[in-house]
Amino acid sequence: MNYLRGFVPWIAFAAVSTAGWQWGALAGLVTAVPLLVHDRRSGVAADALILEFSTIGYFAALTALAFAAPHSPVRDYAGCLAIAWLAVTAWGTLAVRRPFTLGIARRSVPEAVWHTRAFLRINTVITAAWALSFTLTAAALAACDATRAGTAASVACQVAGFVVPAVFSQRYPKAARARLAAAAAR
Repeated sequence: MNYLRGFVPWIAFAAVSTAGWQWGALAGLVTAVPLLVHDRRSGVAADALILEFSTIGYFAALTALAFAAPHSPVRDYAGCLAIAWLAVTAWGTLAVRRPFTLGIARRSVPEAVWHTRAFLRINTVITAAWALSFTLTAAALAACDATRAGTAASVACQVAGFVVPAVFSQRYPKAARARLAAAAAR
């Protein structure tokens, strides 16, 4: 569940945004910074914190915009843009062949596994699942925003957008290792 910890600022943003997008953006930033500082002080490698660095960049920019121009049209699409930012982050790490899940996964597996093809493949697939989920969720939220579908529809999209890849992230490595073991046994 190391993956989910990185999403705490995004959850804080979503929850507090009901009181105003400025406060949601600030809550995301104020939540993200201590998590990053704690992890770095604990010796967590920077490559395990790609999501955290990206999160701080996003919320710093959004907070500045939200307080400088509180009536900006961005306000109406802040939730959609937040998920789109996560999609861009995930797809970007795939494009440079450094899936954001690699550093996270290294925290829970032996170092001997880190440089294997299977480890890289598993993390590429998991990151792609997150990237696809973020992309689809951003599109669904844009549709909800454009049609004024309401809070319940937006929340349902966001929950599904996180739960589905989280469950996949837990199950896929076991299934992939089982396939590899079966292939090796043949």
